[in-house]
Amino acid sequence: MISPDLPAALKASLEARLHGQSRQDAAARAARISAAYRSGGNSGTITSDADAIAYATVRMPATYAAVAASLNAVMQACPDFAPASLLDVGAGPATASFAAAEAFPPLTSFNAVDSNAALRGLALTLADDTMRLRDLSYALGPARALLDRAGSADLVIASYMIGELADAERSAIVDALWATTGDTLLIVEPGTPAGYQRILAARDRLIAAGAHVVAPCPHAAPCPLVAPDWCHFAQRLARSRAHRELKGADVPFEDEKFSFIALTRKPATHRPAARVLAPPSVTKVATAAKLCQADGAARVVSIPRRDKPAFAAARRWDWGDGVEPPPRH
Repeated sequence: MISPDLPAALKASLEARLHGQSRQDAAARAARISAAYRSGGNSGTITSDADAIAYATVRMPATYAAVAASLNAVMQACPDFAPASLLDVGAGPATASFAAAEAFPPLTSFNAVDSNAALRGLALTLADDTMRLRDLSYALGPARALLDRAGSADLVIASYMIGELADAERSAIVDALWATTGDTLLIVEPGTPAGYQRILAARDRLIAAGAHVVAPCPHAAPCPLVAPDWCHFAQRLARSRAHRELKGADVPFEDEKFSFIALTRKPATHRPAARVLAPPSVTKVATAAKLCQADGAARVVSIPRRDKPAFAAARRWDWGDGVEPPPRH
């Protein structure tokens, strides 16, 4: 399992890029870009090196944390997965590439795709500062066109990407992502109802195409959650001083909420029997947790304290964990 926090070398490189810039100006740039994303925009508002650095300082740690948590779920379900090649689609500052490099030491081929020149420039600069990604190949252009020409990769990641596309484009992109996937495809989206719906649509489409669900679902049945409920998770990450300054935040951490789906060409070998869907409630009497289970149902289970081994295990459960619940009686 890998840490949700940026690797030290990457963090230092990013902060070095910010050094000497006006924090007030960077904060204003980051706020403008964030507002554009929240209103349904895309990375088109990032047009300069200063924009890219401000955006990455604010968003790269959270995106990294979400991708890291998703990759940890993949590693739990497929402990023998050892990809040699990566394709990072809609790569931005190559956040997912850095997370995959930490998760999978066998990776030697790193390829990225994005249409934003400023983010590509920053990604290559950050990659040059780290030995691990110095050979990063980064194609500039529309993802759909570049995917048609891309070769297969063992691991394909599209993080916070399909939400930037028009509704009519998403199905074609999902098909193209799967076509380039040699083994495992990971799609990560914001942990909002809309982000979950995009994940759900991709999940249903790819299961119909023969893909096998690895995580977070412990089954391939229809999602059992009913609106207003939705499947999402949260990953806590530490905020650096620069991160706090640009966001105008006092709290030294933040919780990134995200939804994801990981699918493979072959069934997972160690897929957990259940996934924790919300923060568990632990009392002196019992631990109660909402679980999505292998039979396709979502239910709240209560593990009484008198069942000492099961209670001891359950009290360590956290939101998003893949777990082995005690048998139902």
